[in-house]
Amino acid sequence: MKTFYAILANSLAASLTNTFVWFAVTFWVYLETKSVVATSVMAGIYFGTVAVSGFFLGSIVDRYKKKTSMMLSGVLTLILYIVALIIYFVTPVEVFKNASSINLWLFIIMCLFGAITGNIRTIALSTVVTILIPEETRDKANGMVGTANGVSFLVASIFSGLVIGFMGMMWMLVLAVGLSVLVLIHLMTITIEEKEIVHVQSHLESIDIRGTIEAVSVVPGLFGLIFFNTFNNFLGGVFMSLMDAYGLSMVSVQVWGVLWGFLSLGFIVGGLIVAKKGLGKQPLRTLFISNIVMWTICIFFTIQASIVLLAIGLFVYLCLIPVVEATEQTILQKVIPPERQGRVFGFAQSVEQAASPITAFMIGPIAKFVFIPFMTTGAGVRLIGYWFGTGTDRGLALLFTVTGIVGLIITLIAMRTDAYKKLSKNYQKHQPDFNQTQTV
Repeated sequence: MKTFYAILANSLAASLTNTFVWFAVTFWVYLETKSVVATSVMAGIYFGTVAVSGFFLGSIVDRYKKKTSMMLSGVLTLILYIVALIIYFVTPVEVFKNASSINLWLFIIMCLFGAITGNIRTIALSTVVTILIPEETRDKANGMVGTANGVSFLVASIFSGLVIGFMGMMWMLVLAVGLSVLVLIHLMTITIEEKEIVHVQSHLESIDIRGTIEAVSVVPGLFGLIFFNTFNNFLGGVFMSLMDAYGLSMVSVQVWGVLWGFLSLGFIVGGLIVAKKGLGKQPLRTLFISNIVMWTICIFFTIQASIVLLAIGLFVYLCLIPVVEATEQTILQKVIPPERQGRVFGFAQSVEQAASPITAFMIGPIAKFVFIPFMTTGAGVRLIGYWFGTGTDRGLALLFTVTGIVGLIITLIAMRTDAYKKLSKNYQKHQPDFNQTQTV
């Protein structure tokens, strides 16, 4: 447990750094360019790269020892942040106000890719739980991971807004580089006891997409779980792309950052509940109930232009995210053999995140050319404007409400599918035979 706590603390610091950069750059780009299209494209680039890289990053985790994978993640992140800092230094400030500037997008890509390489660590941490924690308490360990993610989200939320508002982008990058160095130094002091890794003949073979798909397919209903989470991410891309624009339309960047810091307590609360209580005997049922509550909240938390209503809804929403994440991790850790977990976690990440960039790239233009006009000069002003409100922010609010309705309907349908019933029974009864998928 001492090793697990050390790895968890190190991962907390790394996650804090990457989340800090992600938030800060998103805030900064919107404030510099005033473009919701720019922020939606940023989200699209991020999730698109996550989706494409999941297979490869998962293979790295399986191919190398977990500490080696984490060190590689930290070194790549540090290099990319240093390159971003150099780009910022050599580029005139006025260039960054142009949403189509090449230097702006080079800077954004370096920062986002620096954060993305942290996904190697995320995948590795899930496999470390399998290595270090007994099966009967892994759900609680996953809850602790969710709590750590919540803490990083909280601290990054507060400081990203404050640093951008009071100190500027340069100091944000300097802090990111410094934190990345400290994370690497601390990681060098940790030893993870694990079995020797058996390498295949070539790195390409270690990606092993076919074998990974076979490992998933032998578990009845597991593809259904992955595709359900994929659709949730498709809808979740709406909030990732436009929530900052909506919040910043009501409050300053400093207030928005501090508010997100408070809201991030939801991650911590949800993670602590899972860490203490677990997920129950039927984790899939817990997953679906959580989704029903989440999407119901999404229908109503922007029903009026109120920062208080938004904050309450987001807080409950964020409390449930660790529950959803811990459910999938716990199921995969039980039904997938340890030597393939890196690839399966990477596969799930790739498939589930593939929907988010589609949403992110589409939703900015949809918001700008459909929902915003509908609630400013269009029919929405006459139909619901007298009670819903009018203007740009109300166009975004209507889009959130529609997204919540769609998510609730899909969740209720998914609960009645055979895939859900099969996976639930499989989890309860036994772990399947993986004799045909043991080669690493």
